Amino acid sequence: MRKLLAVTLLVFSSILITNPVKAQCPMCKTSVESSMKDGKSNKGRGLNKGILYLLSVPYIAAGVIGVAWYYNSKKKQII
Repeated sequence: MRKLLAVTLLVFSSILITNPVKAQCPMCKTSVESSMKDGKSNKGRGLNKGILYLLSVPYIAAGVIGVAWYYNSKKKQII
């Protein structure tokens, strides 16, 4: 119980201490802002798709590993 409390306090304190992030790297932000001024939003769309791709890959990998682990443990219980 003490470990759970310690971990919870550590997580909440790290959340409260961190600074909020407002944008991408300066070069990406400048590139997207300049393309938006010209009326071309292809760079912004590509950047957003790239962010979504990078965000989804770890979750998909964790899901595949979790499902494989689950079915493997079920097989061992049956045998």
